[in-house]
Formats: sequence, structure tokens, C-alpha cells
Amino acid sequence: MPLPALLQGRLALPAIGAPMFIISQPELVIAQCKAGVVGAFPSLNARPSGVLEDWLIRLRRELTNQDAPFAVNLIVHKTNPRLQEDLALCVKYHVPIVITSLGANREVNEAVHGYGGFVLHDVINDEFARKAIARGADGLVAVAAGAGGHAGTLSPFALVQEIRAWFDGPLALSGAIANGRSIAAARAMGADLAYIGSAFIATEEAHADPAYKQMVVESAAKDIIYSNLFTGVHGNYLIPSIAAAGLDPAALGEADPSKMEWSQVVNGTKAWRDIWGAGQGIGAVKEVLPTARLVARLSAEYKAALAGLAAETCG
Repeated sequence: MPLPALLQGRLALPAIGAPMFIISQPELVIAQCKAGVVGAFPSLNARPSGVLEDWLIRLRRELTNQDAPFAVNLIVHKTNPRLQEDLALCVKYHVPIVITSLGANREVNEAVHGYGGFVLHDVINDEFARKAIARGADGLVAVAAGAGGHAGTLSPFALVQEIRAWFDGPLALSGAIANGRSIAAARAMGADLAYIGSAFIATEEAHADPAYKQMVVESAAKDIIYSNLFTGVHGNYLIPSIAAAGLDPAALGEADPSKMEWSQVVNGTKAWRDIWGAGQGIGAVKEVLPTARLVARLSAEYKAALAGLAAETCG
């Protein structure tokens, strides 16, 4: 599908740097945008609440129309007490792209559209995708199995196939995308953009504990576990971080999904501070790099994959 107008001519790679709790802060977002991919961060990373305005002022000052646009992720669920405050700042500073999560909200979409902004909503199945578009989202992020953090269970082939059967608008795909071949595969499936998170954890600009970055480098898909214990929403986490926190990865149990909580403490362990999220694609991450070098590597791999497929087709 054609890219939205605000992305045309501004991307070195058809990709969005997924907003990651704690990790995605202005240094990483600016580096991503200047390297030619959409940089995104959750509004809740800006703490206390007044910090968000400072971040938006900085992004508006340091990024130009030659850079890729940035995005802010808003948690729309009723458990987020800052939604209206953060939305008002997105409107005030005309945030180019707003990514909504955990609830499609017509009022949020209308507020963003009021200044000409663009809304993507992340979904884990076709039912949620249909609700999001019906409530005014412009595009979708299909969060498939294997994605870092909160993730779905459906194969990317199945999820994209079902969405593309009725939706021809902007679609990003999330789920274990950590090299250029995976980006090419996402495009071949019907996605417009790859949604990449875990590979950016192991970058110099990421706001992550150095031990977290090294754990991503040293781990692979076998080191990922899917659990809802830590927030009430199922997500993928690094098994070594769970063990390091004194918990048994083989006996985590279940949380009550109706009591969604981002700061709850489990056996003295605070989710997102002590338990580290990552996706199943981390086996492709071999070293900690500057963001610009990672994007350059992904771009070279992506172009090589496309060229290889073209050569095979012509042959």
C-alpha cells in the first residue's frame, strides 16, 4: 500500500522504532528519526508528568522536515490516569503520529485528527483491528506472536492475511523483526512498515541498563517466555532477568487480567524495572551499536533481500 503522505520521502527504511517502556526516550527517538525510521516513545516514559512537555519541545526543536517523523504512544486503557493530560500535550505540539494501545478511543482519534495528526492503533487480532478502524484509527499495528513486551499469539501470516482481507490502509507488523530479511518478509506479506523494538534495546542511545543490553545480545528465542504475571497483560520477557530477580520462570503462575497494573510488585520485583521484555527475534542481535549503524545494517540487509528475490524471479 502507498505510505501515508507524512512518511513519503522521509524514510531510509520502511520501519517504526516501537515505543518501549523506560527504554524509548528522546535520545533514542531523535537518533531513530535522523537515521530515517520513525522514532516512538510511550508518553508514560516522561516522568513526572510535566516532563512530557519538555520532551516534545526538544523533539520539535531538534528534528526537521528532512528527518523521519516521531510518534507518541498513548495507553488508552482506563488504568492510565494521565491520558487526558498527555493527549492535550500531543494536541498542543501537533505530534505527527499517535500510537494508541489497549483500547480504541474515538475521542482520542478525533482530537488527533483535529490538528491533522495520524493515528495508528496496535491490535493482536482481527476483531480488535475492526473495532479500531470503526472508531476512527487511520492505520494499524498488527502485533503478532513473538513481539517484545505485550504481544499476541497469532502467526504474522494469519494476522496480516485476515486484516488485509478487508483493510487497505496503513499497516505495520510487529513480531520478531530484527534483520532486513524480516522487513522484506513483512512487506511481502502485505504490511507497509516493520515495527521493530527489541533490536533497538541494544543501541547506545537506548535508555536501558547496560546489563539489559548485554542480555539481549547474549540471548536467543529460547530465552524468551510468554507470561501475564507482571502486568496482567501477556507479554514476552527475558528468562534470565526473571531468574535474576529470584523468581522461577517455570512456575510463574497467572495474574488477573482485569486488574491491569504497570507498577505492581511480585515477590519484591517491580515489573519493567527488574523484569526485562524482549521479542523472539533477538537472536539476530549480536552487539550493542549506535542507532545509525543499526539502521544502516538493517537497510543494507533489506535491500540485499529485495535484490535477491528480484534476481530469483527474473531467473
